[in-house]
Amino acid sequence: MRTAALIVAAGRGTRAGGEIAKQWQPLAGRRVAEWTVDVFETHPRVDRIVIVHAAEDLTEVQGFAARGHLCVPGGATRDASVRAGLEALAGDPPERVLIHDVARPCLTGAVIDRVLDALETTEGAAPALAVTDALWRGAEDAVTGTQDRAGLYRAQTPQGFRFDAILAAHAAHPGGAADDVEVARAAGLRVAIVEGDEANLKITGPDDFARAERIMRQNMDIRLGNGFDVHRFGDGDHVILCGVRVPHGRSLQGHSDADVGMHAVTDAIYGALADGDIGQHFPPSDPQWKGAASEIFLRHAVELASSRGYRIANMDCTLICEHPKIGPHAADMKAEMARLMGLEPGQVSVKATTSERLGFTGRGEGIASIATVTLVAA
Repeated sequence: MRTAALIVAAGRGTRAGGEIAKQWQPLAGRRVAEWTVDVFETHPRVDRIVIVHAAEDLTEVQGFAARGHLCVPGGATRDASVRAGLEALAGDPPERVLIHDVARPCLTGAVIDRVLDALETTEGAAPALAVTDALWRGAEDAVTGTQDRAGLYRAQTPQGFRFDAILAAHAAHPGGAADDVEVARAAGLRVAIVEGDEANLKITGPDDFARAERIMRQNMDIRLGNGFDVHRFGDGDHVILCGVRVPHGRSLQGHSDADVGMHAVTDAIYGALADGDIGQHFPPSDPQWKGAASEIFLRHAVELASSRGYRIANMDCTLICEHPKIGPHAADMKAEMARLMGLEPGQVSVKATTSERLGFTGRGEGIASIATVTLVAA
């Protein structure tokens, strides 16, 4: 079954404070929305992502659109925004849809799996936590009574549904629903309750940013990898460095296109995954890789990291050479590496240094490169 994730990100979230909507505010070094989208982007059972945003937030979602996600303007209310996202999917409908609040960035893949597993046998499913605290009724800052907590749950997202059923339910609903479970039940759909997660909090007030960051740092699996590569000069009139053709009086020699920068970055990713190096994945003894574009190797490493549940947080590459001069081409190299790795420009660094005319690089015999990559488990 094909599954789409519909992320509702059109609200303003004024209770959270700040000059911009809470989903675009920073959290643990990235925007809230980026954390949320990444959970679905790296989940192996999610095929498509739709982000429903406010009409004035077009610039905020440009990076998501560049990664191939569908970005749709929302409505004045939450249910109107959800309906806009569902209608955008209707042209090529999935079998299932997961509807999630963008302000829940600490969602885990385990919660997604529980919802999807339940959808195998029911029309709707949603995570929730049983209420365990005593409940009071009150007025004027005083307790006026108690409330039985039996059968009460705290609702969470993602709320999952068979796509055709929830689309029809939203089309028939008059509006004003608190969430999609309410819309589904109004249409007569059965919604199963699956186990939620205390960490899956919704950022509502200013203090929730600090709570979410504590949760992320406690659960974060961070890996560092480094790569080093060298190629000698030979006959030619250009070099390929970090995916950019640079005119030069000599070319780098190698079994592939000898992109020493891209090779170091690729090996850094493999290193962070504890999965060998380029030579193991693409043996130089195999003639099919002779003259191959190094982006083939880099894309493989990036996809391998994603398939294992990791996202690339940042990449830093240093080219070591006397010539050619890297500075005039560094911006193009940075842009190309960001494109190939599916990263924002601010996550990519490409720079250069010399070896003060010492060693083989100082003598102009070749170019070396070192790279570091950070992987974070989604």
